[in-house]
Parts: sequence; C-alpha cells; structure tokens
Amino acid sequence: MKNAVKTPIQPQINAPLVKLLHALQARDYHFVTVTPTTHRLVNQRPENRWSRSLQDIFGWNRPFAASTPDAELFELMQAAGIVRPLAQGWQSLIRVSSLNNTLFAHSPFPTDASDAVFLGPDTYRFIRAIDQALPGLQKPIKRCVDIGTGPGTAAILLASMLPETEVWGVDINENALTIAASNAEANGVSNVRFQYSNLLNDIDGHFDLIVANPPYLVDPLERAYRHGNGALGAQLSLDIVDTALTRLAPGGTLMLYTGVAMLAGEDPFINAISPKIKSAGATYSYIEIDPDIFSEELLNEAYYKAERIAAVWLQVQKP
Repeated sequence: MKNAVKTPIQPQINAPLVKLLHALQARDYHFVTVTPTTHRLVNQRPENRWSRSLQDIFGWNRPFAASTPDAELFELMQAAGIVRPLAQGWQSLIRVSSLNNTLFAHSPFPTDASDAVFLGPDTYRFIRAIDQALPGLQKPIKRCVDIGTGPGTAAILLASMLPETEVWGVDINENALTIAASNAEANGVSNVRFQYSNLLNDIDGHFDLIVANPPYLVDPLERAYRHGNGALGAQLSLDIVDTALTRLAPGGTLMLYTGVAMLAGEDPFINAISPKIKSAGATYSYIEIDPDIFSEELLNEAYYKAERIAAVWLQVQKP
C-alpha cells in the first residue's frame, strides 16, 4: 500500500532567492565550502571579523555593512527573507557554494539548527565520485533518485547531465526540500522533482539509479543532516543499502558515499552489507576515497574504540 505523501511533490520555490542566485551568477560568484572546523578557524582571524567581498558574505557568512553588497543584492536578500540585522550590521541567513560551475544555496554557519541544510567537502567528494562512475553504467537511466537530497546538489547535477531522465530528490527535512527546489529553479533544471520521503517509503516505483550521501556521524543533538543513527552512526547507510536492494530496477545501480568508523583494523560496514548484497544476487565495488576524515570526532565518547573514520564509495549492481 502506498504511503501518504507528507508534502507537495514540488515544494514552494522562494522566488526572490532564485533571483538572488541569478544575480550572484551574473557577478561571477564562486566559493568552495570547507569543513566546519576550517570555517571556524579562518573566521576567528581578527582581519576576518567583517565582510569585504561577496565571498565573505555568502561563503564565509561573516557580518557585513549594508554598503558592502550592491543595492540590488541587498534588496534581493531582504525580499528573500535571508538577512538578519545585527547590532552594527547584517548577516546572511544562507550560504552559497559553487560546484561544477553551479551555485547552491544552503544553511548559514554554524549549522546548529535541527533543520539545517548542509553542503561541504563530503558533497564535493560525492559529486566527483558520481562524475567518474556515471559514464561506466551500461543500463540507460530512465528514472533515478537522490536519497537525503539536502540542497539538491546531486539530484540537480544528475538532472542537468541526464536531461531525458526522470530525477527525484527526497528528504525528511522540509526546509531542505524548499531550498533544493529553489536551487533547481535558479539553475534552470526542469526534469527534477523534490518530495518528502523517509528513505523511499513515500515514493512509488523502481529506479535505474539510486544515489545517496547520508549523514553517518553520531551527533549528540541528533540533527538530521549529521546524525546517522545506530552504532557509530552507520544505521542510515545500512538502511539505504537494504532499500536499494529492493527498489533498484533490474540492472540498476546504487552509488553510496558514506563514512565508516574503523575498529581494530576492520571495516564493520562492508562486513555487514556484503552478505546481503551477495544474497540478493547483486555485485559490488568498494573503495576508500579518503582514509581519515573528521578526526576531531574521535574525541567523542561514541568513537572511543574507533581508529579512524574513512570516506568510502560503494557501488552496487543489481542483476
């Protein structure tokens, strides 16, 4: 039985935000978003207290004087409801990052809110891995879905690369769905739709391609964009593999980027999923993209026995 869809298939678009992104594109804006730790360290430098450029305002998310952006941009920020007053200036309520010559709005720094929409170095690694893997697929992709789409990065870029494909982005974060839909509109991508869904429970049918970059950490605040649930934050990644094995079309592919806490030289994630994949008659490839990420997390009690956290890339092929 089909589950009820919680929010409209196409969430409401923030039209002034779309115009703001267009204005930034016209000004040749670009910014590569760093880790929260790097962001904090760079912003703590005394000379970086206030914005002097658009990158400072929308990338580093520093306070700014109303005269720093041009009048058109400041008016668009106000119309979009993405600027807040400070005692001596203003601050943007969004950041904007560039990836593959495309701009994406996402949440301000720090991402403390429960409905924060995150884009960072993991996103860049995820998209790079998709770019490398996509040309090797043999089956035509008629329908694909990005699970946990966040700001819609993978869904939008896939839709632009596959203009004849029906592309979906799903998330449990309604704020993410609104931002993703606005990002898609700003980038002129029409073959992507966004919908509320817990995994694929709220969307019907099978998919030729499933991609996902889920949260994989243990977050004491259990923020949706960061907390992976279960032991060492791995449960959501495990659930995505289980879901893909039942919802991939014949010949379909799962592309999963996630993080794994390594224990005593062992990889508990691949140890858990490889029997399931083989039992389903599927095949897989698996590599470590980066052997050591988010080392500061090892200070947390949940990772007391972990040796490192690795970024991994799993590709599952359904028979």
